Amino acid sequence: MIREDLRNIAIIAHVDHGKTTLVDEMLKQGGVYRENQVVEERVMDNNALERERGITILAKNTAVHYKDTKINIIDTPGHADFSGEVERVLKMVNGVVLLVDAAEGPMPQTRFVLQKALELGHRIIVVINKIDKPDARLNEVGEEVLELLLELDANDEQLDSPIIYCSGRAGTASYSPNVAGTDLSVLFEKIVSYIPAPEGDETGDLQVLVSSIDYNDYVGRVAIGRVERGMVKQNQEVMVCDYHNRRAPRKGKVVNLYQFDGLNRKQVTDAKVGDIIYFSGIEDITIGETITAVSNPEPVEFVKIGEPTVEMTFSVNDSPFAGQEGKFVTSRQIRDRLQKELLKDVSLRVKDGETTDCFLVSGRGEMHLSILIETMRREGFEFAVSTPRVLLKEIEGKTYEPTEKLVIDVPEDSVGSVMEKMGLRKAELTQMAPVGNRMRIEFIIPSRGLFGYRSEFLTDTRGEGILNTIFHEYQEYKGEITKRFTGSLVAFETGTAVTYGLYNAQERGTLFIGAGTKVYEGMVVGFSPKQEDINVNVCKKKQLTNTRASGSDDALKLTPPTVYSLEASLEFLADDELLEVTPQSLRIRKRILNNQLRAKARSRA
Repeated sequence: MIREDLRNIAIIAHVDHGKTTLVDEMLKQGGVYRENQVVEERVMDNNALERERGITILAKNTAVHYKDTKINIIDTPGHADFSGEVERVLKMVNGVVLLVDAAEGPMPQTRFVLQKALELGHRIIVVINKIDKPDARLNEVGEEVLELLLELDANDEQLDSPIIYCSGRAGTASYSPNVAGTDLSVLFEKIVSYIPAPEGDETGDLQVLVSSIDYNDYVGRVAIGRVERGMVKQNQEVMVCDYHNRRAPRKGKVVNLYQFDGLNRKQVTDAKVGDIIYFSGIEDITIGETITAVSNPEPVEFVKIGEPTVEMTFSVNDSPFAGQEGKFVTSRQIRDRLQKELLKDVSLRVKDGETTDCFLVSGRGEMHLSILIETMRREGFEFAVSTPRVLLKEIEGKTYEPTEKLVIDVPEDSVGSVMEKMGLRKAELTQMAPVGNRMRIEFIIPSRGLFGYRSEFLTDTRGEGILNTIFHEYQEYKGEITKRFTGSLVAFETGTAVTYGLYNAQERGTLFIGAGTKVYEGMVVGFSPKQEDINVNVCKKKQLTNTRASGSDDALKLTPPTVYSLEASLEFLADDELLEVTPQSLRIRKRILNNQLRAKARSRA
């Protein structure tokens, strides 16, 4: 059976190339909204963190209607750390729309997601987006995409992929770079004519591969997947099985059955081959499992997701301020929350640590883990995390470490400082070429060489640089890399920071706190340009005497403190430091809080 009334597509691209904005316009022109309806921008980025950061973190499903065809659209993340999301959802579609920025051209993540789509044999529609940018390079970018397809061993049909020129913000598309379109009908027509319709055996035994998991407080866990074979009905008895045999087959029941329609989910009584469905009733179902007919439990093959490369330790907060700001503070609560995250994030791994109070959490990168940390603190969790570490491998007696492909776009006058920093971080230059009035430099760099570099990079390029990375491969260990060239200013005693103490401390370095901040012994209150830790007494008050001297009571001027974000705090951490995370505060602290004990441990080391 071929479903000519249906098309399933995913929109893939590098971060910030305009996927979610294009989906906005497709929804508007696909008749999802009323004429007078007020619509938010980036409507698919519906969680608070996505809106704040301007990035897509989770893949989202929607559907529009064009003439007599329903088009299921999956908006995917563009950041490399969330590529596990993209790998999964590509199994649900028959073709992809590859979005490329008209100025930047193909970037590292473009290569990664395109490679996955080509391996699955999907047809590709290339959309060169943001053609109204003043520095657009339409013809060159088209050639760069063709070169990328050749590099990735695309077949002849994929090499002949159609190219459409588009402005997602304006909602226009055309076949020619010199002709501005009036709407997106050119794109809709090409999706219907070029992307194959789903096909399968409608009379065969049921098969639905679960590609995504959601959670609803009323009905519990909800699974999303595509009907690969047969037909599924509401209240149908099914068998749940797994291709990798992680669990034994078990019976279940599809209680509620929905399909996507615009931004809503429409309840249906049955679904056929090719339909993307959303169903509840099977409480312990996970990503990668297949629901099948009871009489023939035959699972669908599920792609093995790439392994994590970065690990952090999550532990119970044991600082003097523990339990004052968080709602969930015990190891049991933290464990349960991490296990719950595993159910919907296939790229995450959680293991028990050396003690019962800590857990080893590994993921695709710093941002992948920092999003989890930020989500947990917003939910009321309080805990401590260690500095990120790369996961090393032992191969034939040699140590191997993960490396990244790093692509940097910078103004020409910043090239020198970038090259100097890359040399210190054991990066290997692979390519350097001008792109417009900027330079594009490519490196292969150890993953640990990037820890702490992003904020430095923005300073070195005066905020004009663009830095993108994607996992490259495991290579032999490159030797020691100095991560930090600064020392920490450490609070000498517990109390409240006062102006007099801070004024004396700021001569030693840059402070993170202002007057009135509560501190404890061992808490990091700033950094010093020297590569050694300095104890400072920020609680020290001025001794009062009964004599006064001219000028001694002048107002003390404090430099405004430097406030670090979550990512900047993680980048700053030294190996002997932890980040205390609470719903209200981020505090950097030493692992050993007591000054004497810390000095003894350092002398023994």
